[in-house]
Order: sequence, then C-alpha cells, then structure tokens
Amino acid sequence: MKVSQEISADLVIIGGSLGGCAAALAALQTGKTVILTEETKWIGGQITNQGVPPDEHPWIESFGATRNYRTFRRKIRDYYFTNYPVKNNQRNNQQFNPGNALVSTISHEPRVALTVLNDMLAPFLSSGKLTLLIEYKIICAETEKDQVLALTVNNPITKHLLLLKGNYFLDATETGDVLPLANVEYVTGAESQAETGEDHAVSMEAEPFNMQAFTYCFAVDYVEGEDHTIEKPAQYEFWKDYQAHFWPAKQLSWWGLVPHTLEPIEYSFFYEPNRFSLWNYRRIIDQTNFEQGTFQSDITIVNWPQNDYWLGPIIDVSDEEREKHIFNAKQLSLSLLYWMQTEAPRPDGGSGYPGLRLRKDVLGTEDGLAMYPYIRESRRIKAEFTVKEQHISGEIDGKDTATFFEDSVGIGCYRLDLHPSTGMNSYIDIAAHPFQIPLGSLIPIRVRNLLPASKNIGTTHLTNGCYRLHPVEWNIGEAAGQLASYCIDKNIVPHEVRNKESFLKDFQSRLVQAGIELEWPKIHKV
Repeated sequence: MKVSQEISADLVIIGGSLGGCAAALAALQTGKTVILTEETKWIGGQITNQGVPPDEHPWIESFGATRNYRTFRRKIRDYYFTNYPVKNNQRNNQQFNPGNALVSTISHEPRVALTVLNDMLAPFLSSGKLTLLIEYKIICAETEKDQVLALTVNNPITKHLLLLKGNYFLDATETGDVLPLANVEYVTGAESQAETGEDHAVSMEAEPFNMQAFTYCFAVDYVEGEDHTIEKPAQYEFWKDYQAHFWPAKQLSWWGLVPHTLEPIEYSFFYEPNRFSLWNYRRIIDQTNFEQGTFQSDITIVNWPQNDYWLGPIIDVSDEEREKHIFNAKQLSLSLLYWMQTEAPRPDGGSGYPGLRLRKDVLGTEDGLAMYPYIRESRRIKAEFTVKEQHISGEIDGKDTATFFEDSVGIGCYRLDLHPSTGMNSYIDIAAHPFQIPLGSLIPIRVRNLLPASKNIGTTHLTNGCYRLHPVEWNIGEAAGQLASYCIDKNIVPHEVRNKESFLKDFQSRLVQAGIELEWPKIHKV
C-alpha cells in the first residue's frame, strides 16, 4: 500500500458529519490545526448529505444550544434574507422558517446548510489552519498500546492514499468507522436488561445486530397537470406487498403508528383537517414565504415511516451484506415515490399523484436519493461512563429531572425516540427530561488520544435515541474538539480532565466562555 502523501495536524477528524464540523470549528477557534475528512461530496452529515432538516427541542430559539450552533442557525436565516426573494412580511421575522415544517422551526434546504458550514470554516481554510479532504474514506489505523499513531484515508476516485498524523484523532463518522480499525472497544445494537438495568432494554441476551432503521431520504415538489412518474423500481412488487408483523397496514400506504402509543394512525398526504400532513412534516421550502413565481411548488423531504428500512443492519456485516441492504433501502424509497405517483389513494377517490417530481438537484445526486443514508444508530464506544435510560427517562416515578452530571460538557433535549429496528421491534418512544452530556461518555475506557464526536459516544441503544439529534450531535462534536485542544494545551489526557477536579473545573470554565451551556434551567420533560 503506497501512501501518496503524509499530512499532520494537531487534530485529525475523520468524518465531516455535523459533529465533525462542530469539532473542527471548536478546535480551530482555539488556534489548533485540523485535518477534516469526509467520504461524500458534502460536509454536514445528517443536515446535508443525508437530507434531514433539524430536529430540535421546544426551547431552541431561546436557550439550550451552543453559541456556535446558534450562529449556524442565524446564518441560515441570513442566507435566505440575502439571497432569496423572501416576502417583506417575513423579513423581520426573527424565527423565519423557510419550509414551515411541522418538525422544525428552521427547516431548510441541505445546500443552504452546506454553504453556511463552508462559510464558517472558510477563514481557517484560507489561513491554512484547516485541511479539508473531500471524498476520502478511512481504510486503516496504526496503533501502539493505548495510542493511535496514524490513520490512512483513501480517495476511491483519484486512488490517493494519505497518511494522517496528529496529537488527537476524532471519530466523527456516521457509523463509528474508526473504532474497529483503531481497536477501540465499542458496542453495537441493543444491550440486555442484565447489562444496563434499563426497563426497556431487551429481556434476554444482548442483540448487537438489532439496530434502528436507516432511511434514504429524497426531495420532491408537486406540479399539478404534469407527469413526472419515474421508471418502475426493480423491487416495487415486493415493497408494494410488504407488511411487517408490527405494522397496521402495508408499508406503502397512508397508515402508520403513533410512536408513543403504537396506535394506528392514518396520515394525510397534503393538508387535510385533523390529520397529520406528511407533506408538511419535513417541508424545506414553503413557497408562500417567497415572492410569487419564485417556486413552482413547495419542496419537501421524504423521511417518513414508509421509507424506514429495518430488514438488516449495515454495521459490522460483510461488504456484500451491507451493499445488499443499501440497495434494498434505496429501492424502498424509490418504490414509495413510484407508489405515490401511480397508486396512492387520493381524497377525491382517484389514485396517484403523477405531478410529484423527484428533485435530484436538492440533494445533488443522479438518482435523487441522499448521498448517504440517514443513520440513526452508530457503533458506540465503551466509555468511562455510559448514559442509561434511568438517567434521563421521564417515566420514572418520583424523578422530576434528569440525573445531574458534575462533569457536564453540554446539554440536549429530545424524547427517547427509537424507530423500528432490525430486530423487528416496533417504536420505543419514551418521555425524557432535558439532559446533560457527561464528559465520561466521551472518554474511551482504554485508548487515550481518540475521541468520539458524533453519535458514537457512551450511550445505550435506548439513550442514543435522544443523543442523536442535530443540536446534541453538534454539542458533542464541539465538546470533543474543545477537549482535544485543552489536552494539547495542558499536556494531559482526557481521563485526567474528568478525574482531577481542578482540570475539570478549568475545562468547564473554558466551555462556558466558548458559549457552551452546561445545565438546564428548571423546565418540563418532553
């Protein structure tokens, strides 16, 4: 294996996910040099190359996020005001929502998020502090005892192999890809009740291949009177007839389940009174926000129950198995689109919406599907501390707040929200208290200079369900970037920061100065 070039920096961050971008920005703001890699064409992870508008808590416009994340959100709105013909009555709206989605107060196009992230990193690229490697994938790691020495990444197009060296290495990939290569202890899938003591954990042995569904998102608009029907997908007949034993109807239908009650629910496609509108659910452009004629239609992201794929995992399986499930998941999403265009029941008694148009440009791909599947569950490090259901659940009698963590490095808030899984389990959806991110969950039990910076921290199958959302992942990445930088400055390792009070208090003070909130005010569960 011939290496094309050797590059070094203070931090090497593998994965340009939302957490990876936040980690890079945090370290760069402290004066460190950073190498950031990304295997797709777009940095940003779930908010860009996976096509998922932000999922956020109810207080996000006022508090409960880092200063950098707030800057990111403000710049999203500023981008629309500067570059789009936004209606005058919206220009003074401090909470302008481009898509007016049901799921988010700032639902927007993936390309806008990409532009803003690139803008935030641009000064550091120009100064040479940041090296950004697009379309590079990790292929191997060099380790010695409890240290990572170097990582090798490959560009499959140019065939360039780069050897990356640094003081600290951060795994910000979507599925924790660095962990097995660097021999970092980790877990996957569902732990057992005997292991974690969690009420909703599996009752028998652990199920490492029982992971949340992943989804291939896509964008559509709707042009009445036109026919944009795609070619019939190869697996259409299979998906048209498929029904999981826990689902109330065929997967390609307007029926689903209420996640927290598991009661059947009939959705509406476009808006209908007293029904949940899938069209409005993750809409990224509401054409009424813009001057007439700007858009032919609203644009919405299809990340719905109907295209969640749970027939097999893509982590720690053979390449052949992974590719099979990737292909099947893409076929499911395309089959959903074809079904909506040709057979979906309409309120007027007809069937099909041929005017649905696959907007390939929105996600920047030839097939119109996102560049990368929306990953809900990653490999997770075996950490000095693991967050469990009993620390944050809102369903424990007498517990009116989440467990307080003295080593907090940030906060988050979301329900314990698990989609159907590859173990053929239905939703698990549990109330949760607003929670903290403990420093212990970012520290591997053995390896000293590798940190998780995405959905791969010390959580369980269950608690990952609320630590995986956009502002929490950002906070995790930002804390990891700050931690590596602090350790370099003090010539110490992360477990010393956590386990020596003077270091911990000093580090937390640094986080607060950087605009990272460490605890919640007294508020209710969600």
